Amino acid sequence: MPASTLSVSEFFASGRIADLVLAVLALEAAALWLWHRRTGRGVPPAELLGFAVAGAALLLALRAALTGAAWPHVALWLVVAGVAQVYDLARRWR
Repeated sequence: MPASTLSVSEFFASGRIADLVLAVLALEAAALWLWHRRTGRGVPPAELLGFAVAGAALLLALRAALTGAAWPHVALWLVVAGVAQVYDLARRWR
């Protein structure tokens, strides 16, 4: 087995699982944005912002926690996620 191959536990402990999910989230947001731009249907870009930022911030908090970052770093990403969630809910409430 090559030295660069990670075990499943190392993949999670290194935070790379969060990186992978962040990449999928970015691809999903880009695809939804392009779909809306080309067809005029689907989720408008302003609607994407709230849930995409909230999801990304939660994943960054997870990554920080998995890699042993100090608690203020994890807390910062959780606050960003909360603010983005409130933004998203406020936009949908109108």
